[in-house]
Amino acid sequence: MGQPEPAGLAVLVSNRQSVDVDEDGLSSLAERTLREEGRAEGELSISFVSATEIQALHERYMDEPGPTDVLAFPMDEDGLLGDVVICPEVAARPGSDVEQELRLLVVHGVLHLLGYDHKDDADRAEMWARQERYSGVRSP
Repeated sequence: MGQPEPAGLAVLVSNRQSVDVDEDGLSSLAERTLREEGRAEGELSISFVSATEIQALHERYMDEPGPTDVLAFPMDEDGLLGDVVICPEVAARPGSDVEQELRLLVVHGVLHLLGYDHKDDADRAEMWARQERYSGVRSP
């Protein structure tokens, strides 16, 4: 009997909000980012949520008030990489390009799932460089 086939990558998308998003394009971007980072297998979920929903998550899990644009919940067990939760409404700041901002947030969330962080200057510089390379969007 042969070895089982590798499961590959799966990006699952849940859209629970009203702002128009390119689900397929953003899902593909997440998959490309994972592959470029050396991940060939695993499951990732991306949820697009309302400001009310992300605010509740932000307060519950980060103990910080108000809505935010992206949250990442790493799992990295049993093939589950984790969840990236994005609020397009918050991403749509005045003067911003929402499509570019969503690309940046998807990559940002995926990199957090893979263990990247931006708490100090050196880590921030590395993470921002990867974000720009994968998303094509320059970080502020």
